[in-house]
Amino acid sequence: MKARVKWVEGMAFMGESESGHAIVMDGAPDIGGRNLGPRPMEMLLLGAGGCTSIDVVMILQKSRQDVTDCQVELTAERADDHPKVFTKIHFHFVVTGRNLKPEIVERAINLSAEKYCSATIILAKTAQVTHDYEIVAAA
Repeated sequence: MKARVKWVEGMAFMGESESGHAIVMDGAPDIGGRNLGPRPMEMLLLGAGGCTSIDVVMILQKSRQDVTDCQVELTAERADDHPKVFTKIHFHFVVTGRNLKPEIVERAINLSAEKYCSATIILAKTAQVTHDYEIVAAA
């Protein structure tokens, strides 16, 4: 996997992925940023949320669950001193579908956290990672 990050101006940088996608990242205004995009650490958190969400949806689909939506709300804390690594990350999944079995939803989340989601597993090296979920019945 390859990526490229190029300085644009101030504290703004353009990140380009190997798959051909681009995103602007920016620093906070107090360090010279102009709030043109998410902070790099926000991108890291978003990446973990995206990685685990893909896993959970795929596992639920393979388990023949009628999943219609999956959201994960992430709450994170960082160390006060440099390097300001994540110290706690909580994943709250909201899974919507028809006749979803709680034990299968829980299994999907656990498999992602413990085996499949590279991003979460990497972050768990410095952070206490926890998760919970709720199931919403689809109309």
